[in-house]
Amino acid sequence: MAHTIFLSMGSNLGDRLTNLQDAIRSLPPNIQLLSQSQIYETEPWGYIEQPAFLNLVIKANTELPPKNVLTFIKDIEVALGRKATFRFGPRLIDLDILLYDDLVLNSPGLTIPHPRLTERGFVLIPLAELAPDLIHPVTRKTIQQLLSTLDTTGVKVFQSQQS
Repeated sequence: MAHTIFLSMGSNLGDRLTNLQDAIRSLPPNIQLLSQSQIYETEPWGYIEQPAFLNLVIKANTELPPKNVLTFIKDIEVALGRKATFRFGPRLIDLDILLYDDLVLNSPGLTIPHPRLTERGFVLIPLAELAPDLIHPVTRKTIQQLLSTLDTTGVKVFQSQQS
């Protein structure tokens, strides 16, 4: 049975745009892309002495159970060259599970919905672009309602130099 998932992607090292594109290309066949948000450029969060991030959210289908999705996306990060750094530090690529159907899961190493989803404009803006009326399974608020409570200063649509 196919499950609907939302993944966030971010990069602030190297060719950020190519890193995101390579991550998306690495998803099939395990994860089938349904839609993708615009790309947003975002000031760093947590540790601020680092380059700006490019962020996006995708909606996808998968047959994989949640823990296998996590393993799969972490393997993509490693394959694309991500190295372990410190919490909220710079990264070549970062993939996170935001939502998996309407599942609420709190297990060692994996929490769904993503525990900081409701605090992050760089996640809620692109998520609201794809699914504004989606109900967060814990807060029971729509993504748009959650977004309306946040300060989204510092999150802007990325204007690629290639366009």
